[in-house]
Amino acid sequence: MSEKLDKIDLKILKILQENSKITNLELSKQIGLSPAPTLERVKKLETTDIIQSYHAKVNAEKIGLNVRTFVLVSLAWSKENALENFIDKISKISEVVEAYIVTGDGDFLLKIITKDIPSYEQLLFKKLSQIEEVERLKTFMTLSKVKKTKLLPFDYD
Repeated sequence: MSEKLDKIDLKILKILQENSKITNLELSKQIGLSPAPTLERVKKLETTDIIQSYHAKVNAEKIGLNVRTFVLVSLAWSKENALENFIDKISKISEVVEAYIVTGDGDFLLKIITKDIPSYEQLLFKKLSQIEEVERLKTFMTLSKVKKTKLLPFDYD
């Protein structure tokens, strides 16, 4: 970790991960500093890119996005610029909400969200399987979410 964080900085990070809508006044009360130095610390965490953004967490099911899948992708490495071309193509597919280069049985793990099974089927057959750099796709359909945390696994104390 390149930035030196003290206990107060860590407490700020923990609180903001749990509730980024907290007011500076309330945050200052919780960490035991006055509002001005609290704001200064938050600004420093933002400018050093430790805090990268604030955003609304939208309930996917409430807006009709009910199918969550993970797709393990094996690339056809014989294709020229396979890695770059594949990354470029999946970055244009809005249903692919996360993508990771992985080790093991595949090369990429994609997190995909669609409204229903027919939509996922369309995405799979009309978009993903049509990417020429794809050699093999393996879908993992999620049934239910048993854990999701906003808090990074770090010792904040």
